[in-house]
Amino acid sequence: MRKQYLFIVLLLAVIPLGLTAQGDSTSIYKKRRNLLLVGGLTGYAGSMTFLYHSWYKNYEQSSFHFIDDSGEWMLQDKAGHIITTYYLTHYASQSYRWAGYRDAKAVWMAGATGFLYQTVIEVLDGFSAKWGASYADLIANTTGSLLYIGQNQLWEEQRIIPKYSYHDTQYPEYRPDLLGSNLPENMLKDYNAQTFWLSANLNAIMPRKTLPLWLNLAAGYNAHGMTGGEKNASSYNGNPIPEFERTARFLLAPDIDFKQINTDSRVLNFIFEALRFFKMPAPALEYNTRKGLRFHLVYF
Repeated sequence: MRKQYLFIVLLLAVIPLGLTAQGDSTSIYKKRRNLLLVGGLTGYAGSMTFLYHSWYKNYEQSSFHFIDDSGEWMLQDKAGHIITTYYLTHYASQSYRWAGYRDAKAVWMAGATGFLYQTVIEVLDGFSAKWGASYADLIANTTGSLLYIGQNQLWEEQRIIPKYSYHDTQYPEYRPDLLGSNLPENMLKDYNAQTFWLSANLNAIMPRKTLPLWLNLAAGYNAHGMTGGEKNASSYNGNPIPEFERTARFLLAPDIDFKQINTDSRVLNFIFEALRFFKMPAPALEYNTRKGLRFHLVYF
């Protein structure tokens, strides 16, 4: 959960850099690379310092160790790792291109940047008695980087984009310590409320390019009924918690790729780049392991 929070902070910080127009002067590129190096190291040091003082400093340290947390949160947290590393790679790639690196080199450097940043956090986890480095997290982080690199190698563009959406749920009221006590915390901590999507551009993958350039089809995954990581809690602060059935949900819905909407406005381009991360509300077909097929007129 803390990793997703850090990702959003970094995302907001690097979007403007990734959208800056490129120049054609060698001296401009040298200045940009120096700026990128200083800014990157400063951002890295600052975020790690913040993370240490916000989390690890308050918990007992231990010798480095691994844990198996693959059964927690019905893989929702692993989906969060994939999307986090993907977007770290994406915006790092934008920044390296801005600094004058060629596309192929920029993509591989960005993949390494996203993966290594997440790996350092896993190392910190590994020295914490409360947590531990996670094999499953490392696999998810690798998947996020390779999802970006692989598409660039195959198509020289991103045709399948990971996305996030949020809908309010009842579960935080039973575990506010774990799932959040207000909207910002719920959006980051309540895995029941988070849906992770793979949004594919239909025009790019169909043989006949007859559909609108911005039209996507998204496949989503969500899980409900969770008031604990591996199993549900029976009480909180002495108050009983209802018995919820942990349910996996699979969804299919149309989506919009705002980056396919051409505009000369830098403001709109900035907004469209920020919206790239979010799945737009739309009608959706759902299959879940408890109730079978369902239809949502609008699914958030």
